[in-house]
Amino acid sequence: MFCGCSTDYASTPPNTHVCPVCLGMPGVLPVVNRRAVELTIMTALALHCDVSNYARFDRKNYPYPDLMKGYQISQSNYPFGLNGWMNIEVEGQKKRIGITNVHLEEDVAKLTHQNDGGDSYSLVDVNRSGTPLMEIVGDPDLRSPEEARQYLMTLRSILQYIGASEANMEEGSFRCDANISILPEGADKTTAKVEVKNMNSFRAVYRALEYEAVRIREVFTAGGKLPQETRGWIEETGKTVSQRSKEYAHDYRYFPEPDLPPLVLSNEYIEGLREKLHELPEARRDRFVTLLGLPAYDANVITASRATADYFESCLIADSLKELPLNERAKTVSNWLLGEFARLLNANNTEITSAKITPEMLGQLIVFVQKGTVSGTSAKEVFEDMYNTGQPAAEIIKSRGLNQISNTGEIENIINQVISANSQPVADFKAGKTQALTFMVGQVMKASKGRANAKIVNDLMKKKLEEG
Repeated sequence: MFCGCSTDYASTPPNTHVCPVCLGMPGVLPVVNRRAVELTIMTALALHCDVSNYARFDRKNYPYPDLMKGYQISQSNYPFGLNGWMNIEVEGQKKRIGITNVHLEEDVAKLTHQNDGGDSYSLVDVNRSGTPLMEIVGDPDLRSPEEARQYLMTLRSILQYIGASEANMEEGSFRCDANISILPEGADKTTAKVEVKNMNSFRAVYRALEYEAVRIREVFTAGGKLPQETRGWIEETGKTVSQRSKEYAHDYRYFPEPDLPPLVLSNEYIEGLREKLHELPEARRDRFVTLLGLPAYDANVITASRATADYFESCLIADSLKELPLNERAKTVSNWLLGEFARLLNANNTEITSAKITPEMLGQLIVFVQKGTVSGTSAKEVFEDMYNTGQPAAEIIKSRGLNQISNTGEIENIINQVISANSQPVADFKAGKTQALTFMVGQVMKASKGRANAKIVNDLMKKKLEEG
């Protein structure tokens, strides 16, 4: 944030990306990272914040061993963004959540706690110290663990859309300190605030808040003491543990950072950053529903990831699909993205950006299904081969002999064999048990290895059974 050291702190040996500035050596001077300022202001604009023409850095003092200087350069009274909001959706209902402020600071060093034979100590890795850290402070508008989870998922999506962060919780580039308190029935103020840390997934945030809500209620009901404190989430036990008492704002003894002048931002500069904002997830989701006729569920899932939404739109303009009506095109592509594509991406823990199947290749497979060249069942096999090899659908269909059988004579031969081998289901159908037809059609599809045209099979089988 204030020096030229690399921010690649996760994959390098400890204490290798350091310099006198992030080591907190006496006499060094910080220099502001312009790009970090730009991305913070863009985030504030995306969250509908008021962006002031004046911003200032402050010193935030607290005596922890992960602060090299003994203080952190942060923002207190004059952050980049104030009084914003964002919408979340829970159980189909939209709710507006206020944003208190968006401010910029520097990250601290990483502590690794060790215990060798009963001797406890901590190792300090300064690689992370000084990394630009944007903090988004929300208003106390969330009322349940599920709302908190949706808030974080929506926020992550916005940050990824505007390119402010990869926002990966598992890698630590998207972190959450969740503050929770309870308002007892009939009371005019809440219990003391508890801050929960060490959560590295949306599931962990949900579970930690769920646990704390129960714990705080139990302590309050029993007449116990509820101090303002910081607690850590222990994933293995599903519980929180007390770490330390939580400071109040005055404990930090904020004062203006003397080594950095205030930043004066012109209206032209702010509006120039606003113009760089891409279409945000909520607007894109609404467009997909309104203009493409996508169900709200499909639109929500697709637009949660900018990469997935970009891939989806690339499919819509693929040459191979241009003959299909737009709404049909959109829904068919959505079915593949939310079905087989999502299954394989999840199974291989990969992102859609690294997939070997291009939008044009997916469009070609969809057209083959539409034209009856390959059956829906076989198409899934073809798709998996495409995913693994990067080969076009036409090559896989030809090499594996998966062309759909639509020749009525060939299908009739298979039907006759199935009827001869299944006298009881035939008798059941004649006795009025219509579900026997489904069984018989299934046997034909099995005999043809899924290649027979299902509609032709159904029609011919029904005709044969009724005539026989």
